[in-house]
Amino acid sequence: MQSLDSDFRRKLLSWLWDQEYAALYESNRISFPFGAFPTMAGAGKRLLLSDSPPDSLDALRKAHEQHQDMFMGYLGYDLKNQLEDLQSRHPDPAGFPDTCFFIPEHILIFENDRLSIYSDSDPDRVMMQIMKATVATAGKPEPGKLVQEISRDSYIKNVNKLREHIIEGDIYEINYCLHYSLENNHQHPAVLYERLTASSPMPFSCFMRLGDLYLVCASPERFLRKEGQKLISQPIKGTARRSQDPLEDQQIRRKLRYNEKEQAENMMIVDLVRNDLARSSGTGTVQVEEMYGIYSFAYLHQMISTVTSSLKPDTPFSDAIRHAFPMGSMTGAPKVKVMELTEQYEDKRRGIYSGAAGFIDPQGDFDFNVVIRSLFGNLSNNALRFSVGSAITYDAVAELEYEECLLKASAILKILRDLGMID
Repeated sequence: MQSLDSDFRRKLLSWLWDQEYAALYESNRISFPFGAFPTMAGAGKRLLLSDSPPDSLDALRKAHEQHQDMFMGYLGYDLKNQLEDLQSRHPDPAGFPDTCFFIPEHILIFENDRLSIYSDSDPDRVMMQIMKATVATAGKPEPGKLVQEISRDSYIKNVNKLREHIIEGDIYEINYCLHYSLENNHQHPAVLYERLTASSPMPFSCFMRLGDLYLVCASPERFLRKEGQKLISQPIKGTARRSQDPLEDQQIRRKLRYNEKEQAENMMIVDLVRNDLARSSGTGTVQVEEMYGIYSFAYLHQMISTVTSSLKPDTPFSDAIRHAFPMGSMTGAPKVKVMELTEQYEDKRRGIYSGAAGFIDPQGDFDFNVVIRSLFGNLSNNALRFSVGSAITYDAVAELEYEECLLKASAILKILRDLGMID
């Protein structure tokens, strides 16, 4: 047995990285309504299920029914093209498939400062390998050129065009994103994850390697959890900066709580989530457990609401995902139209960004985050990417939305600068 202290965690991250297929989920000891991610890792690949069109969710359901095991992986945003009559024409430099899941050979579960190892081989040997792992250290690469894929002026122009769609009644709200890329990245992903979670600990953090692809994620948001028949979705809409002055910080928090614009954004997404859950849930079971809850993290205050429901009897877990994906907080409303406009106004494919990373247990229960506040990359071309976004409504001021995006990017930008990856 072993607690997840900082030294052991560094060894574990390095060992996981050496496995080629691996995932680590962490709550960072942050309390969250209906619980955060369990602290759990999986390594090795007994089965790989990657990108299975025309229906990846059905392929995932069938594989789970056959094996009844733990599946770890992600659902990419562009899975939407299998669920609706949509396309993604833009390039994705990171090259993530629509979905990827694996059944691990080794599972490590941390609970109450204790570690349990379940392995296809020898758990003691797994522990020995972890303890002998060479800890990844920060390299000293030449600073690269960070490219913001759209200029401030173009961003503002596009936001104002999107407002015209709202005025004309095409949509009510749209999540519009800025995309960043850094070529020739040679920093160790385990170092990136350690730095990101140290500076910005979140309840739905995860570190994932899938062959040449990797995800470094410090997400504050849950997409969807299934526990028995209960479904839980906790969309975020509403963001404000933190202050080091306690009195000012409380004032900012209170201002966010009673900001009519932020409440309107949050309410629209809650209504969308209620409708999404209702499609796979029993009549009358959809409930709003909390509205406009304010939760404080290292850099930001966030407005989070909680919607629950009860899955219809004999409904496969994949249907709960199918009817709710992609999450409304990263699309807007109505979903199909805003996803069409996203393709029109964003200049890069989202890929894994604004998708969902998580796991499905042997009983078919699952927990998935929203892939935001994340870095994602590809070893084959050394491309590193991240994205940020904000909700555009009728009341949106384009210049302020741009500033909100920069605020959300600040934690990642600081890490890249501190590591010497950018000037």
